[in-house]
Amino acid sequence: MDSSEKYQIIDPLEIPEKKAIIDRVLEDNAELNGATMVILNQLQEKIGFISKPMQAYVAQKLGVPISKVHGVVSFYSFFTTTPRGKHTIKFCLGTACYVGGIDQIIEKAKQVLGIEPGHTTPDGLITLEVCRCVGACSQAPVVVVDENVHGRVQPNRFPKLVQDIQKSETA
Repeated sequence: MDSSEKYQIIDPLEIPEKKAIIDRVLEDNAELNGATMVILNQLQEKIGFISKPMQAYVAQKLGVPISKVHGVVSFYSFFTTTPRGKHTIKFCLGTACYVGGIDQIIEKAKQVLGIEPGHTTPDGLITLEVCRCVGACSQAPVVVVDENVHGRVQPNRFPKLVQDIQKSETA
């Protein structure tokens, strides 16, 4: 069971307010050149993810094959098909970070949060992701929390990063 199965995810098409947003995005952009990409970008931004039912709905409304919509969503890493957490922790897999021990930090994250990279905690607070070089090689190994780069991270310092996120939510 992955983390998204531990809590109920209601598809945005089943939530009237979200469906209204989806319909508005479709209506405002359906006639544009490159409408599929424009619409998917706006849906990712406004809804936070593009579920498989949303992909089918967009394809139907645009009159294009679902494979075209799914192809765009699966090709670009910006798009996600499941909700992301309120906060994102990214592990740099660039050469310097890899040599610096990022794999040990990822293992520590899996222990602390109970999820694998690419998944979200059951409370929807944190998503773990891996990424390629973030350009902070002199600070390897690097972990990016939301938009903040943390350098020279050691496995025993990782729990504090999580605690800081949790504290920011209760403050």
